[in-house]
Amino acid sequence: MLSPFFKSNDKDFYLLHGDTMELLPQIEHKFDMVFADPPYFLSNNGLTIQNGKIVSVNKGKWDKSEGFEFINDFNRNWLSLVRDKMKDDATIWISGTMHNIFSIGQILNDLGFKILNVITWEKTNPPPNFSCRYFTYSTEQIIWARKNPKIPHYFNYELMKKLNGDKQMKDVWKLPAIAPWEKSCGKHPTQKPLSVLTRLILASTKPNAWILDPFTGSSTTGIAANLTNRCFLGIDKDENFLTISKNRKIEIENLETVLNYKQKIKDFNIKNELESFFVEKSNIEYKNELLL
Repeated sequence: MLSPFFKSNDKDFYLLHGDTMELLPQIEHKFDMVFADPPYFLSNNGLTIQNGKIVSVNKGKWDKSEGFEFINDFNRNWLSLVRDKMKDDATIWISGTMHNIFSIGQILNDLGFKILNVITWEKTNPPPNFSCRYFTYSTEQIIWARKNPKIPHYFNYELMKKLNGDKQMKDVWKLPAIAPWEKSCGKHPTQKPLSVLTRLILASTKPNAWILDPFTGSSTTGIAANLTNRCFLGIDKDENFLTISKNRKIEIENLETVLNYKQKIKDFNIKNELESFFVEKSNIEYKNELLL
């Protein structure tokens, strides 16, 4: 039996410490949705600009590429393991850039997934390209795929349309990168903004759904999941990142913090608008227990 690094009092937020390749086979639970932010393998000793300063693009040893075959093998291994933990009607979202997204797209098809969309997340506040020899990098891609080509997936079309001024939402999302208020518990080098995670969770799950993040980092997935009355399991090798995740969950146990966050998340500019899309837990079907 696996022992969680952290389990919240409400049993809606779990963290496991270790290698996702080793831990996933030991988990008995089947998940409604997966969000994965795997290594992009872009740590190549290059430079970029962050907060007006020139800094290294290197994120850590885990983000260094060992070649094309290494990237393909890595993506095939984790995707195969994750697929086995998804319900038959579950979907998966995977973020990436040109460094890894082509490999992931090919392997998704090889493993029998059906790719539904490739979202282009256009950052409204990207860092400038100080070399002036390329177009400024301002986008990331997020592949959305379902496990089984023949089993329908859930899509909250009406909500996505409402968020887009009563027009069909397109596959290009203009949303800001991470904001300072989202780093209150510490910094993670590839932390995703709550605006992106909240949108995709609301689009593809119902309240009380169980969501898995196999490379959880600082667990923006889990915070967005809990803010929207979903349940979460995150896995990471780095204990420091898991500590940030734990503290972020503890932070949103304060109702005032929750209300503050919900009003700041991009997409929901009218006060309390976000809350109108949520159903109180007392009014929804009891969630399944997490089986570890």
